[in-house]
Amino acid sequence: MALLVSGCGGIVADDPTVNGTAGAAGSADSAAAAITVSSTDTECALSTDTTNSGTTTFSVVNDGGKITEFYLLGEDGLRIVGERENIAPGATADLVVSLQPGTYFTACKPGMRGANVGRAEFTVTGDPIEVSGENAELYDAAVADYVNFVKNEVAELQPKVDQLVAAYVAGEDEKARDLFPTTRIHYERIEPIAEALGVLDPRIDYREIDYLAEVEALEQDDPTFTQWLGFHRIEKDLWVPAEDALQPDGSNAWDGWEPSTPAQRSEIGAALRADVATLYDTVHAADFAADQGLDIATVANGASALLEEIAVSKVTGEEDWWSHTDLYDFQGNLQGAQIAFDLVAPIAQRTPEGRELVDTIATEFGALQGLLGQYGSLEDGFISYAEVDRDQQRELVDQIDATREPLSRLTATVLAS
Repeated sequence: MALLVSGCGGIVADDPTVNGTAGAAGSADSAAAAITVSSTDTECALSTDTTNSGTTTFSVVNDGGKITEFYLLGEDGLRIVGERENIAPGATADLVVSLQPGTYFTACKPGMRGANVGRAEFTVTGDPIEVSGENAELYDAAVADYVNFVKNEVAELQPKVDQLVAAYVAGEDEKARDLFPTTRIHYERIEPIAEALGVLDPRIDYREIDYLAEVEALEQDDPTFTQWLGFHRIEKDLWVPAEDALQPDGSNAWDGWEPSTPAQRSEIGAALRADVATLYDTVHAADFAADQGLDIATVANGASALLEEIAVSKVTGEEDWWSHTDLYDFQGNLQGAQIAFDLVAPIAQRTPEGRELVDTIATEFGALQGLLGQYGSLEDGFISYAEVDRDQQRELVDQIDATREPLSRLTATVLAS
């Protein structure tokens, strides 16, 4: 990973605070041109359904009673161009993106589960954005280097999934339990990219409650997706819950579920291997970056998205509810965010304000890694997350927030450099 960073140039970051108003997520110009999004429990209303090409700020106000998310989707309505997660009721958060002309869709997800709300067409007019000179070289290098990083992680993920599946299908549960967290680390490092690939991420990495909340929409997107699949189905089979255990949403763990039979394990394992093979082929396609519309803003927004993953599901313990291996995922997300930040930092550092921001982010990243290191490492293993008490979780949340706040300003800084 150190070699990857030293030879690369760019991903990551745009994300305001979880519970407060996003501070200085863009320049004065971008703030003045911000498109207001009102997210309620039933609507996702924008102040306009069209804008000119270029740097665009969506200022998302949660006017509802549930934590919400905002999505900017591609022309197919599936690919995620940009997203802003974990916006608390009454809070405001900005999403900064660089948009080419074309047709997009906007939507919100109040409660952060279930079908999207208020899906609507959004049009970008004007001329294509062309970056020339030094900026074009830096931006292109950053995107290319991040894509290479993603390719490398998926290339390492695939054989480890084969080993995990082999143990799981053979009923070698102790071996499979050992392989589970260290296999997933490669997926966690690239999670924002994987999540943008339509239904592929739900097939690979959805928890049971997320699948059940979206089952009809998922089957509509992929008619073959008719049962819960992926890492977390394997997890529940390997760490069978007690009969009185509860899901994160309070429902009984055994409602509509029972341990998979050997035949079902073979089917589930084969599906995961096939889906990861599809992921490999997708990211290794020659036109992957162009097809996905990856640009410097995509890269710059990635770090904050990874910290959001930690804040939303890792710190709460919901991600690996049965195995309590959340700290491995926490480390994977943090490493992916750190690499992304390292890649775009040289671009941001071309201004005095950017240098100061980069220094602040680097300091907070170091503090967060030091705090996580108190619980173990990838080399020596992490303790069970069940052993991390509420006060320690609060300490982690506080440091995540301290890191996310300056990261929320990175995308606008990079685009303005």
